[in-house]
Amino acid sequence: MRVERFYEAAARAGLLVNAQIDGHTVAVEFRAPDETVLDGLALSADYTMRFPASALPALAIGDTVSIAGSTHAGSTYRVHDIRSIGDGSERSASLTRI
Repeated sequence: MRVERFYEAAARAGLLVNAQIDGHTVAVEFRAPDETVLDGLALSADYTMRFPASALPALAIGDTVSIAGSTHAGSTYRVHDIRSIGDGSERSASLTRI
């Protein structure tokens, strides 16, 4: 349960954003860093979110996620990859903006 307490503290400190998935709201770490593509001719955002595995145990590829409280507030994304981090108590989902 240690990772859940870490996320709770980060949410209280304002470091996380809310994600809505299937009617559930979960505090997640959301990132949208720019990545150079086409041999440096363009930028593309690589959207990801990290969260405790226990918060979204049924999250699956193809699910949609709405992100609030960031510069991308109100945007909807589709999950295209999910990976466990470390001992599996935390996960990372790669997202595509739709």
